[in-house]
Amino acid sequence: MNEEIASSVGAPVQFNEETTHDLAIQVRDLNLWYGEKQALHDINLDIYQGNVTALIGPSGCGKSTFLRCLNRMNDLINTVSITGTIEMEGRNVNDPEVDEVALRKKVGMVFQKPNPFPKSIYENVAYAPRMHDIVAKGPEQDELVEKSLKRAGLWDEVKDQLDQPGTSLSGGQQQRLCIARAIAVQPEVILMDEPTSALDPISTATIEDLMYELKREYTIVTVTHNMQQAARIADYTAFFHLGYLIEYNDTNSMFSNPKEKKTEDYITGRYG
Repeated sequence: MNEEIASSVGAPVQFNEETTHDLAIQVRDLNLWYGEKQALHDINLDIYQGNVTALIGPSGCGKSTFLRCLNRMNDLINTVSITGTIEMEGRNVNDPEVDEVALRKKVGMVFQKPNPFPKSIYENVAYAPRMHDIVAKGPEQDELVEKSLKRAGLWDEVKDQLDQPGTSLSGGQQQRLCIARAIAVQPEVILMDEPTSALDPISTATIEDLMYELKREYTIVTVTHNMQQAARIADYTAFFHLGYLIEYNDTNSMFSNPKEKKTEDYITGRYG
């Protein structure tokens, strides 16, 4: 492995200024392999409550792989093996006694391509809370659907067509429906894997504004290839390269005064 990269990573990241934010997730010495190929190397990262954390870096650098570790989506891949710890509320999420279904309720996910269920707009939001016994059918469920769609900035656009298929909406609306679906189960953390990469600029701006609003209630971790987007929306930014975490800092410091030359080279467009 590249010694220049390995020498600059591994220890828990120290910020330029001491943060007063509470920890949502603490990652220590995280390694991941796909079969014999190691994809993540000794990742140490603190994710703070009520903030947007952006993961940036070239394609194939480990951003999405890391994101999927946070709610054990990588468990669905038979060849994956993991060492290290990911702690939420003092528990390692990879402990065998931690139920992955309960974890994914607490740590919701929005994918790159909008993927509404083949159900009505209403049922897209109501289905999971009903299955998790969060609400029962009736007024309580109606209220949750309305509240979730309002939080996703979609209610005014769809309130008169809740019985229509979710797939009938535009791409940007579908993605906001997926966000409403994620927050309907009352998570603590929302993971977003390039949630705007398939959207037009107007829809992208809408989702970015929404993320800014949602961080008041949720911790958000997002993968993005768009460094301008990271600069706009993120409180903290983590730069990945070849499966290593090269640098992690508050976003303003990262973009104005990166500590590592590899970070500076990527941010300034020398590679990527």
